[in-house]
Amino acid sequence: MAERNLIYFASDLHLGMHPREESLRREKLFVQWLEEIRDDAAELWLLGDVFDYWFEYKKVVPRGFTRFLGALATLSDTGVDIHLIPGNHDIWVFDYLPAEIGLQVHRKSIARSWNKHQFLLGHGDGLYRGDRMYRLLQAIFKNRTIQWFYARIHPNGSMAFAHWWSKKSRKKHGTIGSFTEADREHQVQFARKELKKNPSIEYFIFGHRHLPFDIRIADNSRVICLGDWIGNFTYGVFDGKEFQLKKFLPAQGEIIEE
Repeated sequence: MAERNLIYFASDLHLGMHPREESLRREKLFVQWLEEIRDDAAELWLLGDVFDYWFEYKKVVPRGFTRFLGALATLSDTGVDIHLIPGNHDIWVFDYLPAEIGLQVHRKSIARSWNKHQFLLGHGDGLYRGDRMYRLLQAIFKNRTIQWFYARIHPNGSMAFAHWWSKKSRKKHGTIGSFTEADREHQVQFARKELKKNPSIEYFIFGHRHLPFDIRIADNSRVICLGDWIGNFTYGVFDGKEFQLKKFLPAQGEIIEE
């Protein structure tokens, strides 16, 4: 058995996204990837938007995702530490996944160190201070009182509304962003500011943008967006010395460097 010494990162699966058949296909592909990393993974970090929509009632959770949740449980049972930083689509993950799977939920971006290499991990949304409407929506979604009132709505109604809203937004904005210029990326702008405060950060790892990119912002610092599992099927891996952005080839089941 291979030594468990690798740290894996993935984001933006958007499981449950319309159409259901396509979501199920992508879920199976991700489970295939989880099976491939099972023997050498020490930790798995999911950096948000794992689900296209998720809301936990006290005794009810969204149906589906059986293969994915089972694969996570298997990883956890074999000793892999699993971490989730919720994104803007799965912001309402509460205590169900920690209780059932044993994963750890982190509500904010988090600094971590592996083998003396400094990381800052986050979903990567809400970094642009000028987007006041987005930040207002996030504040509303995180408000406990509003969450309590929302939980009073029957799941059939709340989930139908959430999927309608997500589908409408995706129709307007699309699922894949477009990369134009590094300095215009909010994640890059944010990282440059943070690096002035803490020059020891070597890796800024984000999701959210659905675009895999790896941008060097200093001699010893990079901003990496993990891409997604909608059209890119990309992920990150750290071996204790170097971080790599890689791609999972669905048709062949092979892993290549991005």
